[in-house]
Amino acid sequence: RILVIIPNFRSVSVDQKLPALSANEKFKLMAEDSFDYSDFIYVGILAGISQAEGSYPEFHSGAPAYARYYWHNFVDTVDGNLMTEYIYPVVTKEDPRYYTLGRGGFFKRTGYSISRLFVTRTDSGGMAPNFSEIVGNGSSAGISNLYYPSAERSWTKTGQRWVAQVGLDGFSDLIKEFWPDLNSKFFHNKY
Repeated sequence: RILVIIPNFRSVSVDQKLPALSANEKFKLMAEDSFDYSDFIYVGILAGISQAEGSYPEFHSGAPAYARYYWHNFVDTVDGNLMTEYIYPVVTKEDPRYYTLGRGGFFKRTGYSISRLFVTRTDSGGMAPNFSEIVGNGSSAGISNLYYPSAERSWTKTGQRWVAQVGLDGFSDLIKEFWPDLNSKFFHNKY
């Protein structure tokens, strides 16, 4: 975990060699990522931000609106994890874990982290386009049209949800890339 709260289930330390995940292990990883206690906090924060921005006027305001924002964000998160960590990785034989680079300068590691949105490891240890991330989040954004208000089902709104999901995953990868350094420097490997 990062700072005892943020799950770090999918992160693999630099130079660590791990066997391929089975379909059952990919499902377990997805479930851990989706239903960890911290995910409920994360979804609550996203719901609060969305409500403060008035992202979906149809949800109105107050506590009932927050509940609508919350369950929509929760379903988006679970659906996104299901697609990017289980369904597509099983079909395409991709490894849904994030392998840190762990060495080099800030820009090199940042570039590497961003590139993992587009390139990933396969179950056999090779490299391949990251269909799980891009197509999986696109599928998730499309599926979300089943439960968002009709005014929020346009190509533009679906695309915005898709880009937001990919962006949040990229930010998560960036944190995972630099967490070992931050933990060592500021917390002396306590977390």
